[in-house]
Amino acid sequence: MQRALIVVALGIAVTAFAQESGAPPRLGNGKPDLSGVWEKPYVPDMTKNARNQRGTPDLPFTPAGLKDWQSYDAANGDYTGSCLPFGMTRSFNSPYPMQIVQNAAYVALLFEQNTWFHVVPTDGRQVPKELEPTWFGTSIGRWDGDTLVVDTTGFNGYTRLDTIGHPHTDTLSLRQSFRRTDRDHLAYTVTVTDPETYTKPWTNERTFTLSKGDLIEYSCEENNKDLREGHIKQWTLPEPKKKP
Repeated sequence: MQRALIVVALGIAVTAFAQESGAPPRLGNGKPDLSGVWEKPYVPDMTKNARNQRGTPDLPFTPAGLKDWQSYDAANGDYTGSCLPFGMTRSFNSPYPMQIVQNAAYVALLFEQNTWFHVVPTDGRQVPKELEPTWFGTSIGRWDGDTLVVDTTGFNGYTRLDTIGHPHTDTLSLRQSFRRTDRDHLAYTVTVTDPETYTKPWTNERTFTLSKGDLIEYSCEENNKDLREGHIKQWTLPEPKKKP
C-alpha cells in the first residue's frame, strides 16, 4: 500500500513539475496532448515568410499549374465569396483561431472560420480504397514519436490553397504535422503534393500559440452583402477537366 501511495505521489509531482516548467502535457496513453484553442498566423500567401510562418518561394509549377495560376482572378466568382467551404489549407490559413480536441482514437479540428470542423482518426485504420471527393478531403492520422502526422487525400479540386489563389487539382495530397514544443506553442507544417500542378512537393511551416479564449460563432452568410447585392459573382461548379 505504501509503495502504491509513493508511486501515485511521484506521478503527481512529475505532472506538477511538467506544468510548472512549461513541458507539453500528455494524455493517459502517453501521447502528447494537442488539445487547446490555438492562435494561428494569417497566411494569405503560402510562398511568403512572415511572423510565425515560413513559406516556399518560386513554386515549382507544371505548365498546366502555371497556366491556372496566371489566369486566376478572385473577382471572377471565387468560391469563398459564396460562403462555400474554404477547404483544408485555407481554413488553416485564416486569421481566426482553431481548437483541437483529442482522445486516444481521434483528433478533432474545430475552426472558428465558418464554424467548420474536421475529424482525424488516429486508431490505426487505413485510408479507404474508395473516397468520395470532398472539400476538406479524408484524413488519417498517426504518431511519429511525439509528432502527429496527418495525411489527407480525396479532395474535390474546387478550392484554392490560399487567399491569393495558388491552385491545386483533385490529385492533391497534404501531409500535415503537429508537434507541441512546449505548453504554449505548437509547431505545424504542411507539405503540398499535386503532380498535375507542381513538379515536386513543397512545404509551409508555422508556429501556433495557445490562446486563453474560446471560439465564437461565425456566419459567413449572415452579412454577405457583396454577394447579395451583386458586387461579386456567385461561384458556379466548374466544368470537368478533360483528361488527356
